This record gives sequence, structure tokens and C-alpha cells, in this order.
Amino acid sequence: MSWVTQTFSSTLGRKLIMSLTGLFLSVFLIVHVSGNFQLFHSDEGLGFNKYAVFMTTFPPIKVVSYGLYAFILLHAIDGLMLAAKNRKARGPQRYVVVHNQSSWASRNMAILGTILLLYIVVHMHDFWWQYKFGEVPYRQYEQSMTTGEVTSSAYNGPAIKGKMEEFVREDTQTRVTIVKDLYAETKAAFANPLLVAFYLLGMWALAYHLVHGFQSAFQTLGWNHPKYNPLIRFVGVWVFGIGIPLAFAAMPVYFYIKSLGA
Repeated sequence: MSWVTQTFSSTLGRKLIMSLTGLFLSVFLIVHVSGNFQLFHSDEGLGFNKYAVFMTTFPPIKVVSYGLYAFILLHAIDGLMLAAKNRKARGPQRYVVVHNQSSWASRNMAILGTILLLYIVVHMHDFWWQYKFGEVPYRQYEQSMTTGEVTSSAYNGPAIKGKMEEFVREDTQTRVTIVKDLYAETKAAFANPLLVAFYLLGMWALAYHLVHGFQSAFQTLGWNHPKYNPLIRFVGVWVFGIGIPLAFAAMPVYFYIKSLGA
């Protein structure tokens, strides 16, 4: 039996995989939410659209992205396998002990993970798939190189090769950017209250998943010490359990509120 087979067939091995992939995905969430803050800039979507181009064309980022997709699948599959094994080991006996010390999140990680997996599928379809393979329109931005003022309009010119073209009009000191308008797609998507509600459900599941999962990962890897455990708990709860889910949730709420006033 190879070490790969042994790892996947043992509970400890699966927990190690869950911990390592989970911590990697936690780091990705920080990067992702930081980039998505471009949505709140008052530049008509220029910064966010350029960020989307960078994230999908810069070779090192593309390599990391493919690894990310693999880690998401591995984390989800491994979690479901671990949950199934634990359920089988318990047999017909369920959580009937009144004084069970485990948290609600730890007892329902499989349910939370399933909600998150559905969320990821919907999110990837609505944005990643549409951006790469759908009919996303282009938008033209003109930014003054002296004042920084940005104006934009729908682009109806010749076909653009790739996702973005950028040049400077020397006579007017204006930078012109013609780019795929993922910002408009995001704005339109979050005008749908059902989609906004689904995203908020996903962030609720993410919050509970991270509160338990982040701290559990350190314990599984043996990286726990009385001196550092309070810091790990603080980061797990306030950064990953509250801060990041709230930041992600603010984006669909922001666009939905904006759509009501449009």
C-alpha cells in the first residue's frame, strides 16, 4: 500500500490533508477579499476590472489558481469522506449526550461544507465561467493623468484582442483603458435579491466553518501551545470567523442597496 493510499485511508491522514488545504484556502480568502475591495472604489469599476485581468492573466497567479481549484476539491472530498467515516463509526447512535462539549459548528462541518461547496459552484459559474467563456461586454475608461478623474462609457469599437487594451493619448494626457467589464456583471448579479440571500447564506456557513476549522487545523498539526492558543483563537474568531465573512457579505448587500436607488 503506497503512502498516498495510506494517507487517504486513515482518519489522521485525512485530518492532516483537511488542515493543510484549509489553511491554504484561508490565506487565499485574505488575498481574494483584499482584491475585491476594489469594488467599493469610486472609479466606476476601473480598478476592479483591471484587478480581474491581472488575476486571470498573470502566469504565477494562474498557476496558483489551478492549485487552488485542486485544493478546494481535495478539501471538500476529504471532508465528506471523513464525515462519512465518522458517521459509519457511530452507527445508529447520534449525538444524544446532553452534556456534549463539542460546538455546533464541529458537529455540523459536513453540512456547512456542503453549503459552501454549493456556494462555490454558483459563484464560479456566475463570475469565473462567465468572465472566461461568456459574453462579458467591454467598457472604455478615460483617466486624466493630471487630475486622476475617471470617466467611462460602453465600448462599441473594433474587437479587442484579449481582456484589456491600454494606451495614452499624448495630446490630451489621458490614459485610455478598454477592458472586460466584470464590474457591470457583478452589479447586475447582485440586483437579484435571491442571489444576495444565497450569498449571505454562504457567508454564514463560511463564518461557522472558519471559526471551528481554523483553530482545529492548528490542533491537528500539533501547532498549539498555551502561549499562542489565545492568539490563534482570536484570529480564528475575529479575523476569519467574523471579519472576512462580513467583508464578503458587504459586497452583495452594497450592490443590492445601490440597485434599489437606481
